[in-house]
Amino acid sequence: MSRLESYLAQQDAPEYDSRRRREVAYERIKDALQHAGLDPGEPLSELQLSRMLGISRTPIREALQQLAQEGLVHVIPGRAVTVASRSVKDMVDVIHMRSLLEPEMARLVAEAATQEQIETLWESIEKMEEALENDDYPAWSKADMLFHDTMSLSCPNTLLGETVVLMRNRVHHIANTDSKHNPARLKACTFEHRRVVEAIATHDPKAAEDAMREHLAILRESMLYKLTYGG
Repeated sequence: MSRLESYLAQQDAPEYDSRRRREVAYERIKDALQHAGLDPGEPLSELQLSRMLGISRTPIREALQQLAQEGLVHVIPGRAVTVASRSVKDMVDVIHMRSLLEPEMARLVAEAATQEQIETLWESIEKMEEALENDDYPAWSKADMLFHDTMSLSCPNTLLGETVVLMRNRVHHIANTDSKHNPARLKACTFEHRRVVEAIATHDPKAAEDAMREHLAILRESMLYKLTYGG
């Protein structure tokens, strides 16, 4: 059984009554791309996905096209669909964009976050730390997603929050592949996220901005090393 099959088999069965099939396919495939530890360049089969999800191929194809627009998969018309790969330049460009946008987003969140949003951020940190203790990488990845989604949703500048999500999605699977095989980096990354939340919880915009900027600088070096040297 492939990693994709194993991951999808562990998830709850999709509900077709309340949502269109394309939406279900999109959400299930995107979730697997972000949390199943698939490798960049790994092929994705419409037929296999259709069988695993119990959804016809047309909604699967539409979902993959949407994911391609978001930069999560690469579609070669009439030939193949693969998990998106990124060149070193692609990675540098995305991390540069994130470094410009996310510290400002963290600053704004520290100014505007509600108590409920702060509690959700703390919940994401607790889930990360619990996943570390249990050596449960998929759980850590989902907690990481909860953190970043909450940050984006908490940003009072809606366009900024949405743009950050799009930028992060373009390299999320590569960043997580690096962390999955680097327990020390996973632990350090969790600590870096905690520092951001600590600053937001005390409504300290400067500290939140600085903590996010430092996190992204470390992430950049880690990912470039991985892509350049493969270690």
